[in-house]
Amino acid sequence: MTKYLYPPFSVTADVVVFSTVGGELQVLLIRRGKDPYGGCWALPGGFVDIDEDLDVAARRELEEETGLSGIEVRQLGAYGVHGRDPRGRTISIAYTAVLPAPVEPTAGDDAAAAVWRPVAEVLGGDEPLAFDHRQVLEDAVASIT
Repeated sequence: MTKYLYPPFSVTADVVVFSTVGGELQVLLIRRGKDPYGGCWALPGGFVDIDEDLDVAARRELEEETGLSGIEVRQLGAYGVHGRDPRGRTISIAYTAVLPAPVEPTAGDDAAAAVWRPVAEVLGGDEPLAFDHRQVLEDAVASIT
């Protein structure tokens, strides 16, 4: 058995989907159905399969958790602060998508719910987002304004 110098780590893809309702910027969130952070709001996303391209993983996870398909995504950045995921060392590649009008989501896979929420309410409230998704959301908002 070969011993590698560097320990293995996981890669995830998260998607920040925006739309506007009545002039108010909205973000699509899922309520996590499983630990870690079971019951918390989060951005749609999940693990990248070993033979999967990053943008394909982002679109797949978005569809699995919200039912939204055929959405164009644009890479926002990478997030890798140590400890961001209690399951182990995980690097997340974040994506953004902007829809001209919100599409009704349908929760699936490990998402217990999928809803549109006003960005101002999410960022201005006390309710935490899972992982480092508040920072990802803040960066995504800055990237589109």
